[in-house]
Amino acid sequence: GLIFYDTKVTVMNRVLNATVQRTADHAAPEITLDPLEIVGGEIRSSENSYFCQAARQLSCVPSSQLCVKLASGGDPTYAFNIRFTGEEVHGTSGSFRHFLWQVCKELQSSSLSLLLLCPSSAVNKNKGKYILTPSPITYAEEQLFHFFGQLLGIAIRADVPLPLDLLPSFWKTLVGEPLDPDVDLQEADILTYNYVKKFENISDETELEALCAEIASQHLATESPDCPNKPCCKFTYPSLTGEEVELCPRGRHIPVGWENKDVYAAAIRSLRMRELQTPECMTAVRAGLGSIIPLQLLTTLTPLEMELRTCGLPYINLEFLKAHTMYQVGLMETDQHIEFFWSALEMFTQEELCKFIKFACNQERIPFTCPCKDGGPDTAHVPPYPMKIAPPDGAAGT
Repeated sequence: GLIFYDTKVTVMNRVLNATVQRTADHAAPEITLDPLEIVGGEIRSSENSYFCQAARQLSCVPSSQLCVKLASGGDPTYAFNIRFTGEEVHGTSGSFRHFLWQVCKELQSSSLSLLLLCPSSAVNKNKGKYILTPSPITYAEEQLFHFFGQLLGIAIRADVPLPLDLLPSFWKTLVGEPLDPDVDLQEADILTYNYVKKFENISDETELEALCAEIASQHLATESPDCPNKPCCKFTYPSLTGEEVELCPRGRHIPVGWENKDVYAAAIRSLRMRELQTPECMTAVRAGLGSIIPLQLLTTLTPLEMELRTCGLPYINLEFLKAHTMYQVGLMETDQHIEFFWSALEMFTQEELCKFIKFACNQERIPFTCPCKDGGPDTAHVPPYPMKIAPPDGAAGT
């Protein structure tokens, strides 16, 4: 926290350029994607998704081939090239950026099960934010999490911000910072947080009975074995994926009483914290990331800085875009239609701006740093910078 973000990025960029493993005389690996597999919006099976098509093909490419120098110049080098079946595309940049955009869309949809919408978004807190799906993973899923980690590293080297909306707890775990049992639980699952708090704040047995009766009315409790008419809770709780979990051995048969209510609350809290840390999944993600960038770099970054470096800002800064726009032959910033253009963009909502950026350069988010900003030559621009505005082709119309 004592070093400026810009300073960290400068050091990080030097390290990334010093750890390049694929030299200029090596051809970039190429993957072939079939766009027809995902026609119609809903992917029929996860195997057809771009994410799984790419993971399958890149699993036989050594990760050293994906460690390229930081993207720079008008036609930068990327970790791999993409060919779409049946399409002729000029240049590799557009297809690569479109691929990353499409993959992020798939990850945050029901077609892949690697990410889970955080429960808090059901009650409008952290709406649209995701966490890693906490469950024991198969070997195939472990490979997919590994590829997900590689994609994070590939996006950092390519300087293409990924439109991923992940909870701060993901970035904390990724950079190795401990989670806060209060703050992070509240962010991810406010209903469980409030439930735990109710048990922690009970002052006498009558209140406990009333609380159990309230929970019973919501079908979470059963009758007490000692007094058949008295509702009570058992040592079980639903996991994030919806299965009922025993909080201790034989938890199904242990009623919650005045003596053990605090143990019950603590057990629920630690269940959720374990699920948020998802050690197995996170180990695979970190292994994938570590095969593309040195993991030691993460020790200098705060969780927020790691998110900024990987996903950029979720909003478009028009002033920054204006400063990185070129007007081609015969056009000037003061031309009337150029002024109309910028004032039209100023009226756009952030969502519409993202659509405009996607239309112009095949990615939804733009990096808020550019080598030319730090005194680099103008040729050091990285796509989508500079945005070029050109006169119309052919004869001028009205």
